[in-house]
Amino acid sequence: MTLSRSDFVVPSAATRSPRPLTSPAGAGRAGCRRGFWLIAAAFTAAMAFATVPAPLYPLYQRRDGFSSLTITIVYVMYAVGVVASLLLAGHLSDRVGRKRILIPALGLEVLAATLFLIWPALPGLMLARFITGLAVGMITATATAHLHDLHAAGRPGAGQGRFEMVSTAANFGGLGAGTLIAGFLAQFATAPLRTPYLVFLVLILAGIVAAGHSPETVHDLPGRFRYRPQRIRVASADRIRYLVAAASAFTGFAVFGLFTSLATGFVAGTLHHPGRLLAGAVVFAVFGAAALAQTATSRLGLGRRLGLGLAVEAAGMVVLAAGLRAASLTAFLAGGALAGAGAGVLFKSALGTVAAMAAADVRGEALAGLFLIAYAGLAVPTIGLGVATCFTSATTAMFWFTGVLLAMLAATAALAWSTRREPRPS
Repeated sequence: MTLSRSDFVVPSAATRSPRPLTSPAGAGRAGCRRGFWLIAAAFTAAMAFATVPAPLYPLYQRRDGFSSLTITIVYVMYAVGVVASLLLAGHLSDRVGRKRILIPALGLEVLAATLFLIWPALPGLMLARFITGLAVGMITATATAHLHDLHAAGRPGAGQGRFEMVSTAANFGGLGAGTLIAGFLAQFATAPLRTPYLVFLVLILAGIVAAGHSPETVHDLPGRFRYRPQRIRVASADRIRYLVAAASAFTGFAVFGLFTSLATGFVAGTLHHPGRLLAGAVVFAVFGAAALAQTATSRLGLGRRLGLGLAVEAAGMVVLAAGLRAASLTAFLAGGALAGAGAGVLFKSALGTVAAMAAADVRGEALAGLFLIAYAGLAVPTIGLGVATCFTSATTAMFWFTGVLLAMLAATAALAWSTRREPRPS
């Protein structure tokens, strides 16, 4: 997830050796500005592909008789792939070059789209989701750093506003757009379990072409390159504050995990609205609200941002559960948008806190630890919810999910209150 560069330095960019940023060889400022938009387009298409299956899960359930737990396991394979990729390859573009990581990562998405098309059975779905996760873990860090480099080279002396807005829109906006486009195609096009993947296969191939025509911003650095995985470290300067940030990231990603795995099934089953376009719109509303909330709160201090995120996510989950209980689609949508906005603000606050408190030489390792906890939040609560639906109704399981999440939000708020002071960015 990409956010304000002042708040968040992605793990790959956090530990690189300082070097002056100049216009890449063979590309002037105009070329860098054009490359900025090419990379933004490729980034958006790549992130959109990551959420294409979300509105299609009920169709898989109807066709193959999958349970909610099976859909959850398919989804968790994606989270496992993202974590593995972030730790093993997310930091390599600082050394070998942005395009040398970005283009192969887009190639992995091409492979995943092909698997969705030629192997639609459960093993194929699981493998395709895992490969998608590998690709997204590489793309998120690399594309964010590439956008920052191109913005700085193409507009030297300019502020970070354009970079922050575009990178957030490409990431969260892409995640939301993927479900909306897939839902629309599944609703109105023939072959609903094939057409979305065919369309995105073309878009990703176009993204590879776009990335290939963008300037490279990292060139060979002196010294022998010695590979090692991204190290993980818990920031030791203030473990309580780090724990608050970790809990914020965990609870925020729990909301994203809910809506990209099981929420579309709730809409089709419990709320009796089986339309695929509507399912895509539900997930789009969550990520769209997250992106807007992150942009709107960029000037708030970390402490205020944390408090706002906790309150809005808690309110959203209450409204969401009430909507499910009353079988009200309007309340469910409103609750999802509120919870998504709160989750986006919470995650932005968590990244800003860790980036500010960690020493520069271990900031990447501290952020890697935060990402690991965040993606645990993406998977673990969703697994619990999927297991619960095997033994009780979807509404009851959702109430338990809401209760646990509210308890975690309350504990996070209490822990944050105990620190009594806001961390200052370093």
